[in-house]
Amino acid sequence: MKKRSILGAIVCSICLIASSAVPAAADAMKVVTLGADLTQDQKNTMMRYFKVDSNEVQILTITNQDERDHLSAYVPLEQIGSRTVSCAYVKPTQSGGIKVRTANLNWVTCNMIASTLSTSGVTNCEVVAACPFEVSGTGALTGILMAYETASGENLDETKKELATEEMVVTGNLAQEVGQDDATNIVNEAKMQVLSGNVQNADEIQNIVVNIAEQNNMQMSSEQLDKIVSLLEQIAQQNYDYDAMKETLENVEQNVSGEAPQETPSESTEEVPADGESIIEDLDESILGEDVIAGSTEDPSLAEGTTDSYDEDMNSEEDEWDYEEGTDDTEEPVTEYVDEGDMPEEIPDDMDTYEDDGMDTIDVDSLSEDARALYDKAEKFCAGEYKGDAAALQEVVDGAVPTVMLDAETADKLTERVMKTFLEILDDGAASYVPADTDLYLTPELNMLNNEMMKIFGLTVDDSGMEDILAYVSVEDKQTLYDDTMIFFEGLYGESVKSYEELMGGTEESYAEEGYTEEGYTEEGYTEEGYTEEDYSEESYAE
Repeated sequence: MKKRSILGAIVCSICLIASSAVPAAADAMKVVTLGADLTQDQKNTMMRYFKVDSNEVQILTITNQDERDHLSAYVPLEQIGSRTVSCAYVKPTQSGGIKVRTANLNWVTCNMIASTLSTSGVTNCEVVAACPFEVSGTGALTGILMAYETASGENLDETKKELATEEMVVTGNLAQEVGQDDATNIVNEAKMQVLSGNVQNADEIQNIVVNIAEQNNMQMSSEQLDKIVSLLEQIAQQNYDYDAMKETLENVEQNVSGEAPQETPSESTEEVPADGESIIEDLDESILGEDVIAGSTEDPSLAEGTTDSYDEDMNSEEDEWDYEEGTDDTEEPVTEYVDEGDMPEEIPDDMDTYEDDGMDTIDVDSLSEDARALYDKAEKFCAGEYKGDAAALQEVVDGAVPTVMLDAETADKLTERVMKTFLEILDDGAASYVPADTDLYLTPELNMLNNEMMKIFGLTVDDSGMEDILAYVSVEDKQTLYDDTMIFFEGLYGESVKSYEELMGGTEESYAEEGYTEEGYTEEGYTEEGYTEEDYSEESYAE
């Protein structure tokens, strides 16, 4: 689960940290960026997709810290996520504007990338942004400008790069409400009018945005309107050469408004690059499989042939999905992604009761109203985090998108086990809980959940004979799933490990932040956490 306000899946991150670069002897005009958290086999897959090898291009590695460094001004750190897996292939050109091709990116689109790059100060280049499996695409964006500056030898203006990042976040957030094309259309068209007319006045800019929205039957909140206007005010103050940007912005406008000429790449009269090679057309499409979410600024019809579901066959040697030691012997497809307009996928009805090894059946209808509300949220989280239903996940964790791809059978088993465990805890409450010195949380239910989740995700020695349903999932992915799961449950109960760590060893300021004093809890601190003044005795866990 990567949190990002979508945007966030959000989001976009534009990174320029040279220290993460690992250059190879290369053609200085072409640069490939690879997500640091891909396995070596997955990195090799992307190189084959790009149809290059290490002696033909420079290779830069993009880390999650790179994303955090360049997104923190716009997006909370907890929404950025913990892994970077997207990749990019960049080639500066002498003319033709910005051309972008994407594959397996479900939040970032080719047109969003092109419009954003124009704001950064790039005028001509070719970009391929992709991943071996479906992701949001923020990691690819993080590396694109890094690759462009390396390949071109040009240092872009820092302010414009910051504005480009902000534009992606603003567009992505709006896209969550009105759709990707409409969001891109309103920001891109307004930018065109502001720059071409040299509009500086905030009221005039607001009128431009409102008029475009009305003409396209789009509705937005006053907050969204204010953010777009603020962004465009800042863009208007920069010394952009509109004539240099015009080709790219007009192409994006045609693409997202449905007015692009209906011609195939072979019919196009676009100028061929000076070196006779186009990286966006010279790709090995077979590498990533058939059901790939694809997009191209030069071929808008490409997106029409893609689907909103991702049912990749796990048997291909090209797609090992980061399983332990490359093991990949399941025939089940990975999870299905649901379109933004679709209703969240429901958990099967038979998950409303559980019976295991002679235990009494637990009926969710017997839960209290508050407990049932928590249970329902957990259902949606499991459908999103484990089964890939992005709409369901975003409903309970704002802006989050699933990142670990599980096959359908594994996702079903994991969902059932997590929900069964949570149901038992909800039914029993904290009545059977005995506090321990090793507890991570103040909330009894969270400690109970943490102990069970450690077993379920194989992060602790367990002699209960429990089936290892994640046997073919890598240790790293197990850890990611566990972390995301506990973050979700922490949110349900309003507590985190951080607050506990501050309680045990924080500064005076951190105590005050959590409602504590140097002597211990304040009265407010007790009330907020639901505890009495009696330390950690059984009586202290007051309901």
